Amino acid sequence: MKITLDLSRLVEDGKLTVEEAERLKTLASHETGSLGVNILVGFGVVSIAAGAVALLPSATTVIAVGILLFMLGLAVVLNKVTQWAVLGQICLVTGALMFSGGVIGEMEGSVASMLIVTAALAGASLLARSSLLAALAVIVLSATLGARTGYSHATYSLAIFEPTLTVVLFSALALAAYVASLRLKADYERLAIMVARTSILLVNFGFWVGSLWGDPLYLLRGFKDHNPAEMMRSIVIPDYVFSIGWAAALIGAAMWAVTVNRRWLVNIAAVFGAIHFYTQWFERLGATPLSVLLGGVLMLAVAYGLFVFNKKMATA
Repeated sequence: MKITLDLSRLVEDGKLTVEEAERLKTLASHETGSLGVNILVGFGVVSIAAGAVALLPSATTVIAVGILLFMLGLAVVLNKVTQWAVLGQICLVTGALMFSGGVIGEMEGSVASMLIVTAALAGASLLARSSLLAALAVIVLSATLGARTGYSHATYSLAIFEPTLTVVLFSALALAAYVASLRLKADYERLAIMVARTSILLVNFGFWVGSLWGDPLYLLRGFKDHNPAEMMRSIVIPDYVFSIGWAAALIGAAMWAVTVNRRWLVNIAAVFGAIHFYTQWFERLGATPLSVLLGGVLMLAVAYGLFVFNKKMATA
């Protein structure tokens, strides 16, 4: 479990000595440096895996090379060859991603391929102690419900075709992962927390899309009606249900996070709370000068209320 401390304030208040604060700063510097290296390695291995998948002649070759790299990395990690530890982690992650890309390509992106890749990435994340692979396993699982992203020139897109199932499934996964994290050792606790956090992001995306378009329940009704245009005209769960449910979930999550000192969740609730507010505000009032002005005033009022609340909690 990670927490945030204001060392200068704690020293001023006499709750920490200068020596204790310096020791904590030294430990934090090491963690910050490790985080920077991990971020660079993460971007690097994703680029390598994507390039290799595109360059190798067939999906079968990609799968074979991916398995070979993964086994090489696993041998380094299991034998605790310290001088090659970074290389071992890179091979593990790159191999797992190449295997995943090969399977999806070979099976043409079917639901079965997504489930196989989800299981493979989850297992690989446990062996490699990789938060990146744990997060990717959750994201690939969301693809089984049709979730996807896209990019064209200066435009990014997000598609959630099953908002209700996304909210229900990943809420349950987030809860299960959090409960598991309370009983696991540090390395596996970190992985469980990453699964919970990624799931929470997907839950918010599901609420966001549902609050704009509602949910025609494609998957549950698809066996009866195969006409997407007709289904879209007959929304089963209206958008206002998602709007109200999202607001309630964000408020509840924020209040719980404050009581158990989960700063990340507090920040996420605040970010998506702002997204929810501005989405609904401008959807109904439009982007006029008056609506922008009033929206800003209301958001500042909410921010001041949160500031007062946090101040009272700190002195309680």
